[in-house]
Amino acid sequence: MKHILALSFTLLLFLTPLSNSTAETNRSDTLHRGNSTEPVTLDPHQSEDVSSGNILRDLFEGLVTEDAAGNLIPGAAEKWSISKDGLIYTFHLRDCLAWSNGEALTAADFVFSLRRALDPETVAPMAELLAPIINARDVMNGSKQVELLGIDMPDSHTLVIRLQQAAPWFLQILSHPIAYPVYATSLINHKDKAFSAEHLISNGAWQLQQWIPYEKLQLKRNTKYYDGKKTYFNQVIYYPIDSSNAEFSRYRAGEFDWTDTIPPNKLGWINKNLPGQAFISPYLGTYYYGFNLTRPPFQGKADLRRALSLAIDRSIITSKLLGNGELPADRWLPPGLVAESTMKPVSKEQNLKLAKELYRKAGYSQNNPLRTTLHYNSSEQNKRIAVAIAAMWKKNLGVKVQLINEEWKVFLNRRKSKTETQLYRASWIADYNDASSFLALFTSNNAKNDTGYANKDYDSLIAQIESTMDKEKRDRLIQQAEKKLLDDQVIIPIYHYVSRHLVKPDIKGYKPNPLDHHYSRYLYRE
Repeated sequence: MKHILALSFTLLLFLTPLSNSTAETNRSDTLHRGNSTEPVTLDPHQSEDVSSGNILRDLFEGLVTEDAAGNLIPGAAEKWSISKDGLIYTFHLRDCLAWSNGEALTAADFVFSLRRALDPETVAPMAELLAPIINARDVMNGSKQVELLGIDMPDSHTLVIRLQQAAPWFLQILSHPIAYPVYATSLINHKDKAFSAEHLISNGAWQLQQWIPYEKLQLKRNTKYYDGKKTYFNQVIYYPIDSSNAEFSRYRAGEFDWTDTIPPNKLGWINKNLPGQAFISPYLGTYYYGFNLTRPPFQGKADLRRALSLAIDRSIITSKLLGNGELPADRWLPPGLVAESTMKPVSKEQNLKLAKELYRKAGYSQNNPLRTTLHYNSSEQNKRIAVAIAAMWKKNLGVKVQLINEEWKVFLNRRKSKTETQLYRASWIADYNDASSFLALFTSNNAKNDTGYANKDYDSLIAQIESTMDKEKRDRLIQQAEKKLLDDQVIIPIYHYVSRHLVKPDIKGYKPNPLDHHYSRYLYRE
C-alpha cells in the first residue's frame, strides 16, 4: 500500500469542492430488497461475493456501467476510444463527477484505485480480472511497483489504460467492483474503517447511511451523483436473509418489494396465487462441489473423485429439491457460453456401474468406506442438497460423509486456507459474459482457486484463450480446456442456475439479464 499512498498528494491537487446542487424533489419512498447473506465487505477491491456485489453496484460506479438489461453504457466516463489493435483504451471522464461528500472525482482517483486493486498488499481476491493491463501480473506478484502499471493520466479528465494483449471483454471488467474508484483520503485517515457506515464515501447513485450487521443495510440517495435526478427511490434497504422461506414469508407480508430468490418447489403455487410476480430467466452460474486437491483423501485420486461425481443423480436435485427451472450440470460451462455438448447421453445405470468400479479401484468398498467431510455455508437449500447427495453416496457406494455447516465468512476463510477442507460447496457466477470467466478460475495462479489445482497444460490453454481473437480457434480451445478440467475431475458440477426473483406488481423497471445485475436506480414504484 505504501507504493500507492504517494499518489494521494497528486490526487488532492485535483480535488476541488463542488457547489451544492438545487434541492431535489422530496422522495420519501423506500425500496426493500432481500439479499441472501450478510455482505462480507463494502470495499469494492475486497469484494468477491454476490450479496456484496449487489450493494456495491448501488454505491459505486466504474468508468463503464450497465443498463437495466445488462448492456454496457458510459458510467463515470462519458465516452472512450479503443485503438485498432485493441491495446489502448482512452477514457474521457464526465465534467461533473463528484464523491458523495461533494469533492470532485477525477482521473487521479481511478489511477489510485486501479493501482490499489493490483497492489499485492491489498490482497484483492478479484485482482486477476485486471491482468490484461501492462505489468499487472508483475505488480500482483510483487516483482514490479504499482507505478509501472500501464495506466496514464494526461489530464484530470482523461485516463489511458494500456493492455499487454487484446482482451475483448475488458470493458466488461471496468464495470466490475474491482475497477471501482475508492476515496483515497478516507483510506489514509481511517484505514480498515474506511468502508464502515461512518466513513464510506462513494460515487454511485446511493451512499451508505446505516449498517446493522445481519439485520439491514440502508442506503440513501446520493445527491452528488451526476444522474441523480432520475433516481426514483429516496432510500434502499438491503436485508441479509439466508432463509428463502423466511424471505418469502416477509415478501407475502408486504415487508419486501423484491426477493433475492424463490424457495424450492414454490413456483407452481406462486404462479397461481401471485401471478406475474415471479421472474425466472437464464443466468450464467454453476453450483458445484470442489475437491481439495492438496491433501488426502482426494489428492492424486482422480478415480475416486470421478466415482463420487458419477454417483450423483442431478435430475433429482433439480426437479425434486429445487424445482424452479434449474438445469442438471453435466459440464462446467452453463448454456449460452459455449456450443451444446456433443457427448452422447449415458444412462444412470451405466454411470452407477462405472462409479462402483472406480470406487473399488481407488481402494474403497462397503466394508472399507471412504470417510470425508463436506463443508457448506449456512442455507436451508445448501443443507437440503448436501443431505441428499450424502445419502446418494452412502446408498450407491457406502461413503460416509460428515456435513459441516458454517457461517459465510468462516466458510470462505476455511476454503481459502485449504488446511481442513476435503469437499466444499461452491458456486461460480460469471464476472463477465465470456467462457474465460469460468475457465480462468482454476488456473494455478488464480486467488479464487480453492481446489489447489495446478496444471501447466491447463494454464497454457487458458492463456491461449485469453489472447486469441479468432473465434473458431478460440471456441476449440475453450472446449479443450473444459474437457481437461472435467477429465481431471477437479470439481463436481451439480446444476446450472436460473435467476429467480419475486417483484411486487407496483415495482417497475426490472429487466432480466444473464449476469443478474439489477441496479436500484433503474427501479421505480408505479
